[in-house]
Amino acid sequence: MMAKDTTVKPDEKLNQEQSLPKDLTVKLYSPYKVYFNDLADTVSAVNRTGPFDILLGHHNFLTLLEQCEVVIRNKKNIQKFKISRGIMHVKKNKVTIFLDV
Repeated sequence: MMAKDTTVKPDEKLNQEQSLPKDLTVKLYSPYKVYFNDLADTVSAVNRTGPFDILLGHHNFLTLLEQCEVVIRNKKNIQKFKISRGIMHVKKNKVTIFLDV
């Protein structure tokens, strides 16, 4: 059996890179209010193992958030949200944070 050729031609690689998002899409909300719904460069929070950051290209990730300050940084500013607990889901550069659950 012959191995499949997985070589990417330069033109194909360029097209793939151009289609990648440049920012994270972040939504932070509770059942009754949306606190943040915009693009971001990074998201920082705390789970049981300690503080962590989410950057562009982060692997799929699901975690319970501890009482902390969620910090969302984008080109415009830095926003901080004090939370008591939450659930964070990261998939394909989309960060969703559910609060008060």
